[in-house]
Amino acid sequence: MTVRPRPRLWVAAVALGLCAWAGLTPIRSASRDRIFEIPQGTFARRMTGDGVEILPGEIRLTLGLRDVLVLKNLDDVPQIFGPTLMMPGQGFRLPFASAASYQFACTAHASGQMTVTVEPFPATPWARLRWRLRELLEARPSERREAST
Repeated sequence: MTVRPRPRLWVAAVALGLCAWAGLTPIRSASRDRIFEIPQGTFARRMTGDGVEILPGEIRLTLGLRDVLVLKNLDDVPQIFGPTLMMPGQGFRLPFASAASYQFACTAHASGQMTVTVEPFPATPWARLRWRLRELLEARPSERREAST
């Protein structure tokens, strides 16, 4: 007579193993850039009354992993981010060195404001687990496809 393992026990063991891997494995990032694009026609859509939100109201970055904000203005008109005027076709690269919450004026937002929250490097196993879970849940569909390949 063979003894079969209980399915619940097997599932719990796999889940525990995944959590241990996510918490104990160091996090590596191929690029420290977090890229956002302002698409062509954004200003024209706003002028017609479309309240489209192109960029998120809050962008989260992580020191040592993804701590460089890159904005690209693909629109036909200049856009302002903080004190920077981005002409059509220009990009803007802003590295962060301190964990904090930063407020910027941003003409790509209907509200005219954007918050950039820079979090500390996830040094502990629990912090790495939380970081990986949040990255998985917040990933845009195109990022999920790239990560799975």
